[in-house]
Amino acid sequence: MKQYLDLVRHILEHGEEKKDRTGTGTISVFGYQCKYDLREGFPLLTTKKVLFDSVVWELLWFLRGGTNINDDLRPHTPIWNAWAAPDGELGPVYGYQWRKWEKFTVDEKGRCRKEHIDQIQNALNLIKTNPDSRRIIVSAWNAADIDKMALPPCHAFFQFYVVNGRLDCQLYQRSADVALGVPFNIAGYALLMTMFAKECGLTPGIFVHTLGDAHIYLNHIEGLKIQLGRAPSALPRLEMPQKNVLDYKFEDIKLIGYNPAGFIKFPIAV
Repeated sequence: MKQYLDLVRHILEHGEEKKDRTGTGTISVFGYQCKYDLREGFPLLTTKKVLFDSVVWELLWFLRGGTNINDDLRPHTPIWNAWAAPDGELGPVYGYQWRKWEKFTVDEKGRCRKEHIDQIQNALNLIKTNPDSRRIIVSAWNAADIDKMALPPCHAFFQFYVVNGRLDCQLYQRSADVALGVPFNIAGYALLMTMFAKECGLTPGIFVHTLGDAHIYLNHIEGLKIQLGRAPSALPRLEMPQKNVLDYKFEDIKLIGYNPAGFIKFPIAV
């Protein structure tokens, strides 16, 4: 995970101080890209422990179209607790946009009807039937729904690319909390592209992570300096069956050979 450590160093050395929505304060850069080749191992950070079980539960929740943390998420990960309403609802966040993007049609009598677009299934179908397409894109950024969301999408949209039996994926992330969020995002999308590759009979290849506002909160700097003093260890690997993406369960996904350095606690900025 040298690429991640290089990102941290780059921000610490070249980032500029900037105010932010939370009032915590950051140093940040705008526009940065990392590439992780999954053929070299699963890109889960080893210079601190990352709770991979939480990564899995969150992704499965997204893929089910979940919008409420009480829907099989709260017992397994506290990631969304700070933003949820008292009843656990978050509004039409990632899972809703991925699986139920709203579409309105008008029939011949002028009556309006609401339908839904399943972007995940559409992307799978395109990979299988038209792998050279440049339109294999899933977007969570629905401008019409932003005000209804507890938190607008940070990882905004992703695109798949098929070549020589390999599946690559590029994510555009508008806002990147480098210490706390980015390790989860890398692992989550690497897992997602592995699921897609398994269903489509492809080899998971390169995850391209493109960052907009890549920032380090001021109260995360010391923890990141600890990480920079640690040497990365060998990457773990995934073991999982070949299934349809939407049929995966938590127990299907096994992480083998993960030996990280100790956990570093970073406070979350809300």
